[in-house]
Amino acid sequence: MRSLMFAMTTLMVIGLAFWAYRENYRTQEAQTRAERLQVEIGEARQRLRVLNAEWAYLNRPDRLMDLVEINFDRLGLLPLQPHQFGRIDQVAYAAPLLPITNSVDVSNLEQLP
Repeated sequence: MRSLMFAMTTLMVIGLAFWAYRENYRTQEAQTRAERLQVEIGEARQRLRVLNAEWAYLNRPDRLMDLVEINFDRLGLLPLQPHQFGRIDQVAYAAPLLPITNSVDVSNLEQLP
């Protein structure tokens, strides 16, 4: 009986050691993957900063005005005037796809402290 207990204990220790060994490598792999992702995120943020800088450079008002003047004959672009803007009541909104039912009136509910 004692030898069976020693054998079972030995097998359990070997099994736990194998499990710990495998988990250690899984953890290292996950950490490596996380570090790789952090590097990729950093590179993506750097690319985004460069693209934002390029966008700001290309959208300078003096550059855009020069482009408008160069292409005026083709495009006919003019500065916006106040009379070109409309009022909100002139906007035609689409009808809702589904009628709203079971609405709840919350206008007179007491506020919770």
